[in-house]
Amino acid sequence: MTTLSRLLCLRLGCLALLSLALPACSSAVQGSGGRIAKVKYFHLMEGQPIMSLDPAMIFEGQRLLHGAVTAEEIKERFGHYYSVFWKADDRDAGPVTVKLEYLQARSGLKKRVQEQVVDDIRRSNVSKFQVTGEEYHKSGRVTAWRVSVLRGTEELVSQQSALWN
Repeated sequence: MTTLSRLLCLRLGCLALLSLALPACSSAVQGSGGRIAKVKYFHLMEGQPIMSLDPAMIFEGQRLLHGAVTAEEIKERFGHYYSVFWKADDRDAGPVTVKLEYLQARSGLKKRVQEQVVDDIRRSNVSKFQVTGEEYHKSGRVTAWRVSVLRGTEELVSQQSALWN
């Protein structure tokens, strides 16, 4: 193997590792009563320093670790962070519930759910979720997720990861 081909393989391997550590966004989805503009997620991993040419990526990891002093506090911050950017067509029709359903690597097919009730619906809204701490360390990384915006039992809009069933 030539030096050039070794260097190319090394760079491709580094790019593959970086793509796993960097945050990602999924594109907009329009539903019958709302819109999810973007789902931004970030996986803060133990033992994986954030290496990026983009200062925003480094800042995101530093922001999530801000204030954690002891090794235990830092360990509690590792996990998955989700920001859901959404809109509801009818803002005066009452509160909505933003629901995150997810599967984790060590929990089999057991779906976990986090919900937030939003009373004050604005033109543009952001709901934040996190899977960190004991839940992350015990059940592992999130392997698939689905976000829904509901009004009562009516689903206004939903978006899911590629691996969601």
